[in-house]
Amino acid sequence: MTEIFYRNLPHYHPLNATYFITFRLAGSLPLDALARMRQDYEQQERLLAARLQGQELYEERYKLQKKFFAQYDKMLDAAEHGPRWLAEPRFAEIVACAIHALHPEHYSLHAYCIMSNHAHLLIDQQGVPEPKPLKDGQHYTALSHAMRRLKGRTGYACAKLLGKKGTFWQHESYDHVVRNEKEFERILAYIINNPVKAGLVNDWQDWPYTYVAQ
Repeated sequence: MTEIFYRNLPHYHPLNATYFITFRLAGSLPLDALARMRQDYEQQERLLAARLQGQELYEERYKLQKKFFAQYDKMLDAAEHGPRWLAEPRFAEIVACAIHALHPEHYSLHAYCIMSNHAHLLIDQQGVPEPKPLKDGQHYTALSHAMRRLKGRTGYACAKLLGKKGTFWQHESYDHVVRNEKEFERILAYIINNPVKAGLVNDWQDWPYTYVAQ
């Protein structure tokens, strides 16, 4: 499995894949906690690489990434640090509209849920080509290009609404390749039940910023 670390999170972007993505507001998690998580991940990954190889290493790395994300998302759900702008409908609606606007050119949209300080997104990019390199030689994958468009548009609009300059979204997102139908269903259930788990509603369909494609 090809794995790249940008700042704190592992990223793997094959073509024509289905992705589970979590993106969050800038400053929504404490830097020291993220640094500790990254150090722990890297230490455990080195231990795995030292004793395993091939498919067995792939499977154990996959389990490690799931463990890492569970810790990451638990901190976000607690919303104990940083801004909570997305709890306000005017910001959540900007994000929801932009998510729909990028379908189907940049991805096929399956589901999303917008929480107070982060959003979950389930998409696939079947047939979406990688963009051409920029003039400066910088290269984006199809996924990173789509997220750059989404966060760029919404970040600008939300910052304007706030009446201040500065970064609205954290630069980095968490992204995970969905490997099969069983995992797809599990992730879909996780996304739509996020507001229920947080105690915001009793039924996922009552949350105004959850969407599931029909």
